[in-house]
Amino acid sequence: MSDKPPSLRPVNPRPAEAKNGAARHRPGRAEAEAAVRTLIQWAGDDPDREGVKGTPGRVVRAFEDYFSGYDTDPVELLQRTFEETDGYDEMVVLKDIRFESHCEHHLAPIIGKAHVAYLPQKRVIGISKLARLVEVYARRLQIQEKMTAQIANTLDEVLQPKGVAVVIEAAHQCMTTRGVHKPGVSMVTSRMLGAFRTDASTRREFLAIIGQHGGGSQYT
Repeated sequence: MSDKPPSLRPVNPRPAEAKNGAARHRPGRAEAEAAVRTLIQWAGDDPDREGVKGTPGRVVRAFEDYFSGYDTDPVELLQRTFEETDGYDEMVVLKDIRFESHCEHHLAPIIGKAHVAYLPQKRVIGISKLARLVEVYARRLQIQEKMTAQIANTLDEVLQPKGVAVVIEAAHQCMTTRGVHKPGVSMVTSRMLGAFRTDASTRREFLAIIGQHGGGSQYT
């Protein structure tokens, strides 16, 4: 990634992603700002009014931050591992990883925390990489169920541990500030792989560590 601050980076620094074998077109900054101007006008305001004249540029810069997860390959992020563990094979847990994401249906914020665990099999990874893995997937358009599975599946694919567990708790502004207007509601999703799925005692230990109670089939 560029070492320039977000305000100086081009709006389209990321390689185009492939879809159905073809590269996606990524609009330039001018097109993105024009789209924001259109939305301001559609909402009923004047995009040339002093208070909102600079808003299109600010929104585009904010989007660069909100969706910076598209810049990073999560598999490449996890490539550096460590084998000098003196035989350590117990659970590794990083809990309460705060994140902010945006739902792909309304572009509304999803704010919550993730708990990530794995059972090493010869190799471990730096704990900051676990937090960054959460961040990479959070800073994309998301639904919580998919994000939970992506974190667990990527960690399992790259590290090949004995098991992986991910639990995410989050509040969705698409239902607290619009629609049904139900503040104070949180959604919990989980993905258990390997020993965390097949061994109830391992699953219970993880859930106890992160402050969840249970261990039944709902955590799968």
